[in-house]
Amino acid sequence: MSTPIPAGSLRPTQTSTLQVGSADITLQDRDRTRPFLLLHGGGGVLTMAGFADLLAERTHSRVLLPTHPGFGGTPKADGLTTVVALASAYVAMLDQLDLTDVTVIGNSFGGWLAAEIALQHSPRVSGVVIIDGIGVEVEGHPLTDVSGMSPVEIQSFSFHDASKAPVPRSAGGTGPSPDVMALIGYAGPSMSDSTLAGRLGGIDIPVHVLWGESDRIADPEYGKAYAAAIPLSTYTLLPRTGHLPQVETPEELLGAILDLGNR
Repeated sequence: MSTPIPAGSLRPTQTSTLQVGSADITLQDRDRTRPFLLLHGGGGVLTMAGFADLLAERTHSRVLLPTHPGFGGTPKADGLTTVVALASAYVAMLDQLDLTDVTVIGNSFGGWLAAEIALQHSPRVSGVVIIDGIGVEVEGHPLTDVSGMSPVEIQSFSFHDASKAPVPRSAGGTGPSPDVMALIGYAGPSMSDSTLAGRLGGIDIPVHVLWGESDRIADPEYGKAYAAAIPLSTYTLLPRTGHLPQVETPEELLGAILDLGNR
């Protein structure tokens, strides 16, 4: 844990756009000291913003929260067509920012992205936290196909307590939302990569896999298989929460992350 900083000296969140190679990355930077890179899932950056604030305030850490190119109306370079390519852009971003000892935390699609970042063996990354990640294929435990579901239906599969779910934003038309289309552009319609489970054995840094016990998008057995494929992994089941612990039970999630980090 870093040394506490007087509240008056903390800098406010700053948003900027970085050009990293051919990619433009919109980045929220809660600039304190110890660096964390937070990666959102298909629900967009708002699903991670509250937790980014909580992490920065409680740990006095530097918390970076990018919007994946193509999400939230941001531009997306033509070459960014795979999860591996996006992971490479974020590794290059860490190089550009000259950061070290970075912990990467990703939820859902962001968890898959965090795993791909770990597989790039950047010396700037010292640990990874995967929260209800997707991307692997697990026999007998397929990901729930949400492509034909309404936002309300998706939330019913994502939350232990539906009353904690945010009010779905109006889609303003029929068909998949722009963020869903951006997600498919990286992950493909199956939201998985048949090679990922086999490649996870190449990760050589500590990985904490955290899973909501009530996740009906990717069930806890899927999470156990995810963790089992990673050599230096720890698996923690989070009670009374679903696919988005950082939204539904942020305090419990923060406690689980910090508890393992202090062992």
